[in-house]
Amino acid sequence: MTFPLSRLTRYRIITTWSRLITGAASVLCGVRYRVIGAENIPREPCIILSKHQSAWETLAWQTIFPPQVWVMKRELLWIPFFGWGLAMLSPIAINRGSGSKALRQMAEQGAERLKTGFYIVIFPEGTRVVPGERGVYHPGGAWLTAKTGALALPVAHNAGECWRKNAFIKRPGLITVSIGKPIAPGGLSAAELNHRIEDWIESEMPRLKTYG
Repeated sequence: MTFPLSRLTRYRIITTWSRLITGAASVLCGVRYRVIGAENIPREPCIILSKHQSAWETLAWQTIFPPQVWVMKRELLWIPFFGWGLAMLSPIAINRGSGSKALRQMAEQGAERLKTGFYIVIFPEGTRVVPGERGVYHPGGAWLTAKTGALALPVAHNAGECWRKNAFIKRPGLITVSIGKPIAPGGLSAAELNHRIEDWIESEMPRLKTYG
């Protein structure tokens, strides 16, 4: 599908909506946030591997991190209006049931997106997990990191405590986003890298409320 304007221009226009929503959430709902470890974000495009608890981070990451694309299931692009907007952001939309074909697509498109200056966001758990629980960390993101040689950037947060899954009412509070030090994939298998990412995120989760 061909779109007018450059990929970066489309990104900046469409993500204005995300900035408005996160700003409105702060003013109207009292959902504020702070970022710990912003200095750990590499200057060169990397692969962001993040905890997934709510819809909040799908908006906020566009204000916290540099221009990015996401790895997502292709069915999301079929949602009227919402999916069409996602398509204009050039995501890596895969068919999860296609096995090795999906991996090849992720590797090819991931390398291309990194080369053109976009960071890549992946939620290793694959779905939103309620606060206090841990999902299964699927190795696809670690595999892509090992395949491309890009740095892996682990991210922990507790957005689900304020912006709960499928809940219309938002709870006022302070969300803490903690960004870990980048992990270089050199010499690590995808399984080893996935284990390191999971260990850092899950060990960081209980500490989020203790940061001053």
